[in-house]
Formats: sequence, C-alpha cells, structure tokens
Amino acid sequence: MRFDYIITGAGPAGCVLANRLSEDPDVNVLLLEAGGGDWNPLFHMPAGFAKMTKGVASWGWQTVPQKHMKGRVLRYTQAKVIGGGSSINAQLYTRGNAADYDLWASEDGCEGWDYRSILPYYKRAEDNQRFADDYHAYGGPLGVSMPVSALPICDAYIRAGQELGIPYNHDFNGSQQAGVGFYQLTQRNRRRSSASLAYLSPIKDRKNLTIRTGARVARIVLEATRAVGVEVVTSRGLEVVRAEREVLVTSGAIGSPKLLLQSGIGPADHLRSVGVDVKHDLAGVGGNLQDHLDLFVIAECTGDHTYDGVAKLHRTVWAGLEYMLFRSGPVASSLFETGGFWYADPQARSPDIQFHLGLGSGIEAGVEKLKNAGVTLNSAYLHPRSRGTVRLSSADPSSSPLIDPNYWSDPHDRTMSLEGLRIAREIFQQAALKPFIEAERLPGPKVQTEAELFDYGCANAKTDHHPVGTCKMGRGADAVVGLDLRVHGLDGLRVCDSSVMPRVPSCNTNAPTIMVGEKASDMIRDLPALPPAIFSHERNDTRPRARAGLR
Repeated sequence: MRFDYIITGAGPAGCVLANRLSEDPDVNVLLLEAGGGDWNPLFHMPAGFAKMTKGVASWGWQTVPQKHMKGRVLRYTQAKVIGGGSSINAQLYTRGNAADYDLWASEDGCEGWDYRSILPYYKRAEDNQRFADDYHAYGGPLGVSMPVSALPICDAYIRAGQELGIPYNHDFNGSQQAGVGFYQLTQRNRRRSSASLAYLSPIKDRKNLTIRTGARVARIVLEATRAVGVEVVTSRGLEVVRAEREVLVTSGAIGSPKLLLQSGIGPADHLRSVGVDVKHDLAGVGGNLQDHLDLFVIAECTGDHTYDGVAKLHRTVWAGLEYMLFRSGPVASSLFETGGFWYADPQARSPDIQFHLGLGSGIEAGVEKLKNAGVTLNSAYLHPRSRGTVRLSSADPSSSPLIDPNYWSDPHDRTMSLEGLRIAREIFQQAALKPFIEAERLPGPKVQTEAELFDYGCANAKTDHHPVGTCKMGRGADAVVGLDLRVHGLDGLRVCDSSVMPRVPSCNTNAPTIMVGEKASDMIRDLPALPPAIFSHERNDTRPRARAGLR
C-alpha cells in the first residue's frame, strides 16, 4: 500500500498528527507504534497511573550513573504503548509560563513559537469542562476537567500554602501561573483522556489511516539526502515501508534522537565510535537533553487521610466497584491533583518550582512506602541549566540508549532544587496541615544541613518524566530542525515532538507536546498558522514575597 506520511511513534504528538493529516482524504497515513494497544482497563482508570511508574507499558530504561549525584542510576520510565506518555502519566494538564515560549522566540531564535502564537493551538486541542476564556476553549479532542475525588487534606494543603504566603490560583494555565491550587486533568467523564482516546479512537475507521502496533522502527531509509521510508522490525524480519511525501519522527525526547542516530544521522564521531555508518553529520542530535528532577517530602498522617489504606485487598475491591458503578472514589483520582508553582529564586523570570501533592506514600516506583498512611509533596526545579545527552550504546537498534540527563552539572540547579525541597518542608509544617500530619518521615528531622540535604537528594531524587530538547529547534550550529521542524540538510524528514523544544517548559510536558503536534500538522499541510492570541487582560504573574516572609 502507498503511504504519503509515515509517523514513527503513537505518543501524544504522533496521535495528533495521525488525526490532523488524515483529515485530508487524498493522503494515506501510516502510524507505527512499537508498543501495544491500550486495552487494559488500567490505562483508562485515573488511578492506574500508580501502576505505570512500576514498569507497565514502558521500555525499562535507566540513566547512566550521574556523576554529580554520587554515581546514582535513576529509573527512566518512557512509555511503550499507544498514546505514549499520555496513556501512563498522572494526567496533569499544565502548559507552562508565557515567558517560556517568549524565550524560545527571543533567545532561541524560534520566531512564530512565542506564547501568543502557540496559545491558539493549545485552545484548538482542548475540550475544557470549566473554562472558556482568553486562555481556554471547549469542543477540541482533548478532555480537560477538574478533579472529582479530592480529599480534605488537599484543601488543607492549599490553606497551608497560603499561610506561607503563596496565593491561591484557580487556573495555572490562565492569567498567571504562580500559586497553589487544584490541577486541571486530561480526563473526560472521569476517565483518562489520553492522546489515543482523544485523537485516534474517534477516527479509527478512516480508510486513509493505518495504525500498526508492535511495530518498532529500526531505521529511517535515506536515498542521498532524502528520507524515503523506514525499516520496521516484524516477526519475519525487516520490512521497508516507503513514504511518498515525508517521514515524521515522533518517538519522544529519548526515542527520536535514538532513531536518528540509528539511521546514521547525528554527530559523526559518536556514530563511528559505535559502528554506525554516517549518512548525515548533524552535531546536535541527542544533545541539549533537559529534564525536571524531583525531590520529595513524605509525612506520616494522623489518620486515614490519604489513599494508602486502599491497598488493603477488601478496600481495593470496594474501590474498584465504586468506580465501575459510580465513577467516583479512589480509582477516579490521579493521586496527584493538587500542587502549585512558586519561586526558589526570588529573582527568577517566572515561577521556578512546581509542587505535586501525592495522596499517599510510595505511589511511584522507587519511592518509600510508609507502614501507616502517608502523604507526599514533590518539588521540582523548573529552569535547569544542566544539559545532558542521549547516545547509542551500540549499532544494534534493539539496544537501550545511554541516557545522561547530567543532573546538577550546573551548581545552580542543585542549589535551587534543595531550596524547593526546603519550601515543601515548610508547607508541611503549617498550621492548616497539623490535623492531618503526624510527622515528617523523609527526609526526616535529622536532615537539615546543605550536605545532608544533598546526600538525601542524591539517594532519593527521581525524574519528573519531562525530557525535552534532544532534537533542538532553531538555526544555530546545535540545532537539529528548523522552525518548520524539517531536519537540517535533509528532505522529507521532520521531527515533531517534545525533542524539538529548545528548552523545557515550566510544567508537565504532555500538553506542550500535543501543542507541538497541532502546530506541526498545519505546517505539514501547508495551512496558514492560526492567528496569534489577543488578550482582554495581560498576564501578570505574581512576584514572590521576600524570602524572609516565607520563613
């Protein structure tokens, strides 16, 4: 069969492209996904997220030893299922700060990717349950709603933040980002609204769209300087599938550079060192890796104030029945529904710390679970200066990549991360949470000095699963794609996912990746860009109080 477009991954951006490109009945689209389908009910239950970080539907990768964190090796969950990260994440719908995208345009040379230019693509994607204003819309494919299973400790957390001087914010994606409050979630009718359910399920019967799962792309096929197709690993061996127009790489911030490198596209010295024939020397491929590193506080509760107790068999059974019958209860919770954005550095251009309140302990893999009910507060530094790499471990496409986020290589990141952890601890010490919190257990009261906090961070920090930047967009020597997402120096090849972001947005990265897919689809179809946003009132992010006022 003839295909005009081949899409190499059914993550958030790939699902968007499959939907938008196949709107044209005159083109045939092939969407390839290495993982399987999302048939398991856990993918659709909001609380199923707790199982996902433990290895369900993921590649099972990890980082190389982190030399600035005492050689620590971190688990690095990357999705291997249709819908990609949107099928296994905590469903938080956050877009970042306007300043993030304005810096893409002003400092990274990405004109047309400023905040006013990309906001219409966020709105086109969105079907918001509550908001319809300058920043939000309804009627789009992606369900966005408010939490339905919040617990009293969530409100107490919001009051605690206000006691510390952090204002309440009803909409982190609206006129300002700073504050504490409830997150909007990618859910519709109390079920996960993954990119697969939002963009693929309604159009699965389109005759010009072919979706193949269990189809791992080994290489992009080049003829001279043009991409003409891909090699797909099948049970019968390698199969070459040709693309008449373009190959669109949407394999994620780790998978996309890995695929380019496997195809001989990347830094020549590295490719030769692992035995890959150099087809196109492109220095930036696999560089510029950025991620949010997460430090957490875990406290023991005074009673059954979170969902830890649901792990008991009889309560698990009842919670499942409650969800099936009424779409309510613990299973309807993403377990991280409350949080906020604030400042570790009072001089920061915009909020530089993000908080996630976890309704339990040991929710994510590798995080300690308390014997009694616990509550977790994650803090992540949002403006990392550290840059890492994705490299090949061998010429074999089935080999795991060498993932090196290079956490804390810039001392500023370490300082700000530890400051964010201190603020999280202060929130837990406020009067509003005293009826709910018995005592801090991690890091624990004995951990106080900078050296002790550093040791705690090295031993316990985890990724927030927000890698970006490894196929950087721009015009500089380290750029991989242009502003139209075409790979520099090659024809018929674009990268259209989170790997093109020149710097990581100040937020969870699912919604920004969907935005990239939406904007890319118009570029590929040669449609005019959506008109830039016009605001009735300008954004005005709250500046922090003096740090002394937060003590």
